[in-house]
Amino acid sequence: MAISGALSGRPGAANPAPMPLPDPAPARPKLVPTRRGLGSLRMVWRTASRYPVQIVIALLALLTSAGATLFIPRTFQRVVDHGFAKGVSPSTIAPYFQGLFAVVIVLALATAVRFYFVSWLGERTVADIRIAVQANLLRLAPRYFEENRPSEIASRLTADTTIIEQVVGSTVSVALRNAVVGLGGLIYLFTLAPKLAGMLVVGIPVLILPIVLLGTRVRRYSKNSQDRLAEVGARAVETLGAMKIVQAFGQQRREGERFQEAVEDSFATAKRRFGLRAVMTAVVIGLLFGSVSLILWEAVQDVASGRLSGGSLTAFVLTAGIVTGAAGALTEVWGDILRASGAAERLASLMSEEPEIAAPAAPRSLPTPANGALSFEQVLFRYPTRPEVSALDILTLRIEPGETVAVVGPSGAGKSTLFQLAERFYDPEGGRVTLDGVDLRDADPAEIRRRIALVPQETVIFGASARDNLRYGAWEATDDQLWAAAEAANAAEFLHKLPDRLDTFLGEGGARLSGGQRQRVTIARALLRDAPLLLLDEATSALDADSERLVQEALERLMDSRTTLVIAHRLATVRRAGRIIVMDGGRIVEEGTHASLVERSGLYARLARLQFSDAA
Repeated sequence: MAISGALSGRPGAANPAPMPLPDPAPARPKLVPTRRGLGSLRMVWRTASRYPVQIVIALLALLTSAGATLFIPRTFQRVVDHGFAKGVSPSTIAPYFQGLFAVVIVLALATAVRFYFVSWLGERTVADIRIAVQANLLRLAPRYFEENRPSEIASRLTADTTIIEQVVGSTVSVALRNAVVGLGGLIYLFTLAPKLAGMLVVGIPVLILPIVLLGTRVRRYSKNSQDRLAEVGARAVETLGAMKIVQAFGQQRREGERFQEAVEDSFATAKRRFGLRAVMTAVVIGLLFGSVSLILWEAVQDVASGRLSGGSLTAFVLTAGIVTGAAGALTEVWGDILRASGAAERLASLMSEEPEIAAPAAPRSLPTPANGALSFEQVLFRYPTRPEVSALDILTLRIEPGETVAVVGPSGAGKSTLFQLAERFYDPEGGRVTLDGVDLRDADPAEIRRRIALVPQETVIFGASARDNLRYGAWEATDDQLWAAAEAANAAEFLHKLPDRLDTFLGEGGARLSGGQRQRVTIARALLRDAPLLLLDEATSALDADSERLVQEALERLMDSRTTLVIAHRLATVRRAGRIIVMDGGRIVEEGTHASLVERSGLYARLARLQFSDAA
């Protein structure tokens, strides 16, 4: 029976009486966008504008293709006006068709160039945004990821950036092309028939009104749809990551129903979005082509009265069709841009997050050589997600260089909190934590962590090769150094047996290794770190006897000549410690060596007798 699972009750405190707790810090907002409206797309533009050459080439190709498109009605005007007169020979109109073929070739080439460079810009912009968002996320303290679901953040890096890629790589190009074609077409219409073109222009405000009125609601539905899609991704990641538990407890049906519920919510939200867009498109196109029909009726009368030639009417009809098609396309493009605006808001909120734990403006250097002396002085700390409970309650603890201190206590006693503060993942509310005499708040967190090696209870193996997992301790380590660390951690034998040895992919979470093997890889990683301070969350209680023996041997080598703070789950480790700290409720309730604590016949002694009798 492990001490951590058996300790309960609170004997007399060894620390000073607790002081009144300050008011809890206000809860942080969760993934709240920082910008509103289309202004959030400025972030996308700033990223894309790093590539001016590609933008210029894409714009030139766009203008060329738009000009070629508008030249086609002009060609048909000349064909109708000059090619249908009596006595006209085919050779007379042949140059017009030759020009038309030349325009078509130019249109095809310009469109291909535009497609390539616009697609390049879309993919490059999204890649840069993903890199920037991930780089900022890596700066944030663990608190942020406790209050915001990592699976939802991952959805932003995939689903939202895909929406932006579509807009930058396609929609914006389509919008610009249709805007240029529409504007150029209107100018040409005024040269053909000013009265008819004026009638067409008068109807434009009628078309814009529904876009403005419905566009805001489309944008809101678009953002809600993206939120629901993120929830779908989060549910899937959560379930797939715990598949063994799901199947072991026979909860496949329940998880399927939960996922179906999330998908149906996403579909219902999307249905409202595309339903409103369909209404907006129908209204705009109906008004647009209805207006064109009335204008054409007036045009036919002008042809009959001789005020307009047949060729001009043909060109007017073709150009009006191009202009109305461009306007119709712009209404659909507007919906996509609104959707991208919602996605950009969500990504901008991630990029604007500032780390709570950061280096001061003038960080204080840690002394050299490093000793690994760690001290907690009157430390008061509460987790932001549990402000009503003191994780550490005015705790004082000093660990001397080279000393091994074991910490035992029930779940929630504050043992792991010591590690969190030592790594400066959090700052205490009261008191201070020092490393080699320097307050951690005055030092650069990166320098602090370079002096610490961590072996967590829950082993973390990345979905990468054995080599890369080991090199997390020292990325520049040579293969000889990797094998030496593996040998010291009792990991070399099974690593040699892997199909590709150090180049073997270990699977997601180290799925190709046993629990004991994963633990030994993490110990080898800590050995490569070669740090003066070791934080060891011992995790041998779940291992079989042979694996536990190998891990314990590796731990002894790792702890040699290092300052070690170890959360002990087995008394075998406790007995080897120079000093034992018993924690409960964020306070130290007993302290001493194994022998002295046993002689007191207190809580520790009773637990020790119980555990050793169980082992016997």
